Amino acid sequence: MSHKRIPKRKAALAAGSVAALGAAALLLPNANASQTNSDDATPKTFKATDVADVASQLASQLGDAFAGSYYDGSKQQLIINVVGDNSNVVNQIEKAGAVANEVQNSTSTLQAAAKTLKTDATIPGTAWAVDPKTNKIQVTADSTVTGAKWNKLTSTVDSLGSGVAAVKKSAGTFKTFVSGGDAIFAQANGGGVRCSLGFNVTASDGSPAFLTAGHCGVAAAQWSDSQDGQPIATVDQATFPGAGDFSLVKYDDPNTQAPSEVNVGNGQTVQITQAAEATVGQQVLRMGSTTGLHDGSVTGLDATVNFQSETDPNGVDTVTGLIQTDVCAEAGDSGGSLFTQDGSAIGLTSGGSGDCTTGGETFFQPVTTALAAVGATLGAGDAGAGAGAGAGAGDDGAADPSAGASDPAGAGDQAGGADDQAGGAADPSGAADDQSGTGVDDGSGLVTTTP
Repeated sequence: MSHKRIPKRKAALAAGSVAALGAAALLLPNANASQTNSDDATPKTFKATDVADVASQLASQLGDAFAGSYYDGSKQQLIINVVGDNSNVVNQIEKAGAVANEVQNSTSTLQAAAKTLKTDATIPGTAWAVDPKTNKIQVTADSTVTGAKWNKLTSTVDSLGSGVAAVKKSAGTFKTFVSGGDAIFAQANGGGVRCSLGFNVTASDGSPAFLTAGHCGVAAAQWSDSQDGQPIATVDQATFPGAGDFSLVKYDDPNTQAPSEVNVGNGQTVQITQAAEATVGQQVLRMGSTTGLHDGSVTGLDATVNFQSETDPNGVDTVTGLIQTDVCAEAGDSGGSLFTQDGSAIGLTSGGSGDCTTGGETFFQPVTTALAAVGATLGAGDAGAGAGAGAGAGDDGAADPSAGASDPAGAGDQAGGADDQAGGAADPSGAADDQSGTGVDDGSGLVTTTP
């Protein structure tokens, strides 16, 4: 992400990083198949960013028979899950150019199961999201979920019935990834906080602003473009925990220019042209100031993540409505840009487990939901972007945003600062790869810097 007062940084991709090189390769031009079809019974080919709209329309038409959807990237096809063998339903799906897939669990069954998990298994270090590819709720437990907690989680999953949910262990620990695209800095609780500038936007009053993670916005009110520099932007709204993880931060200078691009390093940029809903199976790119450019795919939608509370050792910071992916991230990448190679803004980095050496699960705040909540438009505000309509819903929203660029020289980060918007002060501790070498690894997920 860049703006008039922040010089563009030519941040190199991490040397020897296979994932980063793979992500860079995705930026090369390629031919995306168009939505054409010579026979109603023959599946169409779709771009990943186009399928959410079609899936939303089919969800409305099919009613209770609709049981989710996902994108088959290898064939560029939209797969629609249906409950029951109904020829009329199949005909409607095929007429839209999609592929019908008969499954066991209805949407209402999976929703009821998710409510049971929320009631009986809201345990720090757990997360769950519907995986339409398996037609199950995929439950993940990090390395802290052991003993009685693990027994409680698995017994709850078993109580949901056969084939409704599956649980797996993650080697890492779920944490927010404070620090991120272009690095932004704040001072709080006697230490430095680093996050990522996600996407430039225009606030509802016409002023220039940007989106970043909510846990960054509740950690500190004012943000700078350099570690020890003067503040250039002030938090206007922040949500964390609860129904999302996003902040709107307004530039202090109303004349700030905010271009619509993601700086992906090595002098390359990707122009952002719209906000779009994520689709399971979709290939995505993530940019962050700690780890640079990495790629992966969307694995779940409407995910619930139960972070260990930063204010109560026995509490939980639950965040809902997130996108789940297999893209790696580390502390310092929070707030950074999740986008597609064709220029769609998808999400803001929230948190997860693992790192960019071993991999892991990472969660993102949907951009469309954040834009609707704060009343902003992407980039210079040439067009609007609304919230998605839930699983399978699409929004080809606003044009002209901007996203974060890598700055590997940034300092470490922490989650310090009083949280007067989400209840509580953040815990200035953590661990991650801080490329400036100033981070202090204390193992709890956020990086502190020397004052």
